[in-house]
Amino acid sequence: MCGIAGFVGAGTERDLARMTQALAHRGPDGTGSFSHETQRVHLGHTRLAIIDVAGGRQPMVYDEAGCTIVFNGEIYNHHALRRALEATGERFFTDHSDTEVILRGYAAWGEAVVERLEGMFAFAIHDARRGTLFLGRDRFGEKPLFFHAGADGFVFSSELASLRQHPSVATLPADEASLRKFFAYSFLPGRSTPYRNVEKLLPGSTLTYTIESRETRARRYWQFAIEHGRPPEGTEADWIEHVRMLLREAVASRLESDVALGVFLSGGIDSSAIAAFASERAPISTFTIGFNEPSYDESAYAEAIARHLGASHHVHTCDVAFMRNAAPGILDALGEPLGDPSLIPTHLLAAQASRHVKVALSGDGGDELFAGYDPFKALRIASIYKKAVARPIHAALRMIAARLPVSDANMSFDFKLNRALRGMSYSPSVWNPVWLAALEPDDIARIFGQRISIDELYEDAIALWDRSGAGDTVDRTLEFYTNLYLPDDILVKSDRAGMMNSLEIRAPFLAEGLVRYVQRLPSHVKFRNGTTKWILKEALKGVIPDSILERRKKGFGIPVSQWLREMKASPWRPIAGLDDGVFRGWNAEHQSKRRDHRGALWCRMVLDRTLAVPYGG
Repeated sequence: MCGIAGFVGAGTERDLARMTQALAHRGPDGTGSFSHETQRVHLGHTRLAIIDVAGGRQPMVYDEAGCTIVFNGEIYNHHALRRALEATGERFFTDHSDTEVILRGYAAWGEAVVERLEGMFAFAIHDARRGTLFLGRDRFGEKPLFFHAGADGFVFSSELASLRQHPSVATLPADEASLRKFFAYSFLPGRSTPYRNVEKLLPGSTLTYTIESRETRARRYWQFAIEHGRPPEGTEADWIEHVRMLLREAVASRLESDVALGVFLSGGIDSSAIAAFASERAPISTFTIGFNEPSYDESAYAEAIARHLGASHHVHTCDVAFMRNAAPGILDALGEPLGDPSLIPTHLLAAQASRHVKVALSGDGGDELFAGYDPFKALRIASIYKKAVARPIHAALRMIAARLPVSDANMSFDFKLNRALRGMSYSPSVWNPVWLAALEPDDIARIFGQRISIDELYEDAIALWDRSGAGDTVDRTLEFYTNLYLPDDILVKSDRAGMMNSLEIRAPFLAEGLVRYVQRLPSHVKFRNGTTKWILKEALKGVIPDSILERRKKGFGIPVSQWLREMKASPWRPIAGLDDGVFRGWNAEHQSKRRDHRGALWCRMVLDRTLAVPYGG
């Protein structure tokens, strides 16, 4: 894992040094820089040494090809690619660096190199002969990459805080459209960032910047989509066995490391499966976060599976005291809005793990690929409800549900009912973001003091829904979770929490072979008769105990509703265009337990700590 940054055009070596220094947490094991004076290209790198510790320093230069790379990530098939390149006559100067494989692969295959890479990555290659800067990002966006293309050049970085160290980005104002989307999703979807004229490179995309003309050309080389009408050969029993085999192989491929490696273990199905397959190869260390509040705490299940596997197990408790003391600093370091409160315990988990290991495997991706979330259970009911219940009756039911006693328990009845009814106030194309988000459109209109266009607010989700060739709402919902929620919430949380603690986090469920197979599986083997992850659970029988397979899913939540009452609220820094009077009213209702405004209040707190400039500049 590493941090990368750079620019073409306006800027100095001092600017590059500031950008690189802002990424020191991503790479404490070394820094490096490269400058090409004629083409005014500057590249910076901070390194967390995992593979080829001695030989993998960056920026890495391939003089004969006139190419230089800065790279963040891990390439799991780099040995096979190295052999393929050696067969064509390439001679490597490192022992087993995956960075050099990308560099020489680009020289041999050009921009198509990204399609051969199996792993998580964000990189930039300066091609002096072509006069270009070529950027690439992995299929699911496990590794971040932000950029700004302006009149005086091009700037990129792994993180926004680093990007904003460059003078052409530092004064860019906040982007109101993106802030509205933040409240509509609880994360920033797609290309959106909180600043005008700053974008994320989309997952599965490349971007080529031509230095002389200052033109950018983006290409989407991959996007997750359910493949209909061509299921895998064989019976359901064959599919089950193949899923088991592919997941076992995925875990094995992600165990390569020249440093200590462990596993995040929640006690749920996904992380337990990863731990079980990893333990087949070698003794493992596992890491768990617990809570004092019973409805949120899964640590007993994690300890049980750790004992079952003979793992060296580590448990740490996240409580309101930690939240009160640590959250402001964590959010300040985050540098971008993310409305997922589980960032805080994930940070604690990564911090504790980093005392023992430099790499950790996680269960990220299992819920998204195999239909593991509660909304999948609501889809059929929602479709029937939408047809059968008239709008006036629906409005009355919402009013009644809003008056239910507020519970702080994890996934309480009042919380799920209010969220479900809220989502069903809108068309199916936006059910998923409305179910997830802190606020719905009318509330967003209140805080911004203007009318809101639902089509613009949810354009990312609507475009996915309309473009989908899926034949049912389960598959369309899977595509929403894998294309938006996974890369823009779950993987952002994992990457930032890990990198703040100089810890690399790997997600075996996102292995290319497993993903391509799951894309072809019909929805009825993922969600069957109300059972989520049906085929995965079948595949894991005999691998992990039945008690884990059969237990009810909790999800990795935190008691933020309760903790927001116990924490002493600080005044929010004003953001022009945002009506804090509305938030103060919601806070009063929340403190008195008249209403549950956890999502809105948490997102406002996040903006207070992460937005570096007020809206409007």
